[in-house]
Amino acid sequence: MPVSRMSPPSHARALLLLAFPLIGSHVAQMLLQVTDTIMLGWYGVEELAAGVLGTSSFFMVFMLGSGFAHAVMPMAAAAMGRKDETQVRRDARMGMWLSIGYGIVTLPVFWWSEQLLLALGQQPQIAALGQDYMRIAGLGLIPALLVMVLKSFLAAMERAQIVLWVTLAGVGLNVVLNWFLIFGNWGAPELGIKGAAIASVAVQFLSLIVLALWVTLHRDFRRFRLLQNFWRHDAALKQVWRLGWPIGLTSLMEGGLFHAVALMMGWIGTVELAAHGIALQITAATFMVHVGLSNAATVRAGRAEGASDARGLRDGAWVALLVSQGLGLFVIAAFLLVPEPLVRLFLDEANPRAPQIIAYGSVLLGMAALFQVADAAQVLALGLLRGIRDTRVPMVIAIICYWGIGMPVAYLLAFKAGMGGVGLWTGLVIGLSLTAVALLWRFWRRAPRAA
Repeated sequence: MPVSRMSPPSHARALLLLAFPLIGSHVAQMLLQVTDTIMLGWYGVEELAAGVLGTSSFFMVFMLGSGFAHAVMPMAAAAMGRKDETQVRRDARMGMWLSIGYGIVTLPVFWWSEQLLLALGQQPQIAALGQDYMRIAGLGLIPALLVMVLKSFLAAMERAQIVLWVTLAGVGLNVVLNWFLIFGNWGAPELGIKGAAIASVAVQFLSLIVLALWVTLHRDFRRFRLLQNFWRHDAALKQVWRLGWPIGLTSLMEGGLFHAVALMMGWIGTVELAAHGIALQITAATFMVHVGLSNAATVRAGRAEGASDARGLRDGAWVALLVSQGLGLFVIAAFLLVPEPLVRLFLDEANPRAPQIIAYGSVLLGMAALFQVADAAQVLALGLLRGIRDTRVPMVIAIICYWGIGMPVAYLLAFKAGMGGVGLWTGLVIGLSLTAVALLWRFWRRAPRAA
């Protein structure tokens, strides 16, 4: 059925059917890092600290490079809207080219990561262990990025269920391999933090193999011949590049904003930093819902744009915004009504500081409830703008609002106005709210209107 002929409930149903497996795969991807953190914590304090540094550093490099994979999603969706299957193959192939190139260029960052960590003020022992992790984990960057390209292709086909099952299987495999390789169980070598890195790389390679076989052999995707003439250059390379690098930089700037706030929270105190870390873990999990919806909105908008269906594009955007905000209301209710039980999930009640952390964490979740609306709106607006292939100006808007306004306000409120951690989170609320308003305004101005 043409998108423009769909009723609002039909738009919502199509959006959610695509979004649910994407949401699940994002949550499962988070679980990969969580399981590494938990199991390294069982092994040793130094390994845990180095593992946290290693995984977060890997993720920052990955976020920047994943922009090319994200660019494939609206491009392939628009090509499908035009019924141009040859262009789908070309877009995906050039996304793979750029992902491989980025992975090769960034390998030195992983290989000489000890010097970088020392320059950032880390202790020598932790920096050395962090490099042990990153030298191995860096080998998994290219397969991880290629998995993202295939995920974008499958999302553009509105067939992302396999991605969810592969990611969930990867979480289980990661736990098993960690159990063998970190601790040396059942005669396996005890490799500590190196074992965690090897497990992660193995999961990334196996995930890539499964998805590559799926898109190559499955009867619904064989006709795309996705890997045919893989070595052949195509003009789509320039378009994927132009669309992709602003997406990657936008993601990096947003992730960097939250990392910077975490660093400043550490200046305030240990209890505040612990509470911040817990509140951020909870909000990050709920944020995955909105990221999945944003991805689905990108695909739906891309298909409508490719089919020159202005009415369907705008109707679908309104429905996506309402669905996102509706789901956000449930999260807000949980943060305001039961914050203490949520924070307690992350704490040992025997810890003498637990009551302080719970109390402060509950306050921060109240602040998180404030930015749920803004955070949901801004990530959805980014998804819609990517659907109509508008990424450069949104990148500038995000950088200005995140770093030009949100970060300075957070610093001033926290340290000059004496608001502490609440001031930092108030700065986040302001920065995200301004981003949401500006991005939504740009989308409604840029989106084509029905004749």
